Amino acid sequence: MKLKSVEEIISQIRVVLRLDLDLPFFDNKIIDNSRLQKSLSTIKLLLEKNCKILIIGHRGRPSGIEDKYTLRPVYLELMSLLEPNGENLIESVFVPEINFEQIDQALAVNNIVFLENIRFWPGEEQNISDFLSPLSSFCQAYVNDAFAVAHRAHASITLWQHLPSFYGLSFVEEYNHLESLRDPSRPLTLILGGAKEDKLKHLDKLISRCDHILIGGKLPQLLTLQNPKIIAASLTLDTFDIDTESIAKFTEIINNSKTIIWAGAMGFYENENYRNGTEKIAMAIAATDAYKVVAGGDTCASVSNLNLNQKFDFICSGGGVLLEFLVNENLPAWS
Repeated sequence: MKLKSVEEIISQIRVVLRLDLDLPFFDNKIIDNSRLQKSLSTIKLLLEKNCKILIIGHRGRPSGIEDKYTLRPVYLELMSLLEPNGENLIESVFVPEINFEQIDQALAVNNIVFLENIRFWPGEEQNISDFLSPLSSFCQAYVNDAFAVAHRAHASITLWQHLPSFYGLSFVEEYNHLESLRDPSRPLTLILGGAKEDKLKHLDKLISRCDHILIGGKLPQLLTLQNPKIIAASLTLDTFDIDTESIAKFTEIINNSKTIIWAGAMGFYENENYRNGTEKIAMAIAATDAYKVVAGGDTCASVSNLNLNQKFDFICSGGGVLLEFLVNENLPAWS
């Protein structure tokens, strides 16, 4: 499938731009703005085309309106990236509520209008069709540059049903990289880790697509499906990491793979005492000549901390969307 790129969008129109705004925070401060960085090229392209931009997105999993999940600091971070010297050449405003008349008026006088966390309202995750459809009365196009949530059937992801739709430069790049995994070089090894059980929900479908599936993190304790292709790690006595025997076994399989997909840390990566398995597997993958894809927050953090980014062919924005992409031809974001 060929995606319609934002490069094809006409000039001087109003655009709804869906971004991945769920940045990691610590002590109320942004600790990584890479998700914003990857969309700067799309935003700058739209500004060069003299488009007015309404930015929408989410942060966290709030229950209604919760101040701790506000997008205001993300808005300020984005504007600092767009105007690093504080020139204030880009007129912008943060809108704290969904008031369509107010949004319409704000777009008339601003280059960028940044909407509060879309998940503050139930219409987003419930995918209520008329939740955001009023935007079509005063916006002329929808651009999705949030590949990490392409598998979520939410209102801001399915807005292509109400407006002519395009895809951001980062979105198209990720799609094209993952599309190559439809026909990978063999053997294909999938490595799953972390603590989220939902990584296992498509395991029955993934078996037919993979030659080996290596399971680490907390997942060996949650695994119920048995198959010769599946190899679950043995854990250390405290269960916070995979043991040395499993590292050796996984490394042997990794060394004989032609394509490797890795999603999820092998241990409790937040604690530096339990990073051995994750770091050993990261270094083993990086040392191969295989086509290598990595996804997931802790997984990508381990690769970055070891300065191995350049050793991987592609870093995917999300583990969940990667797995969904492998087993489903159609995702909610496809127009």
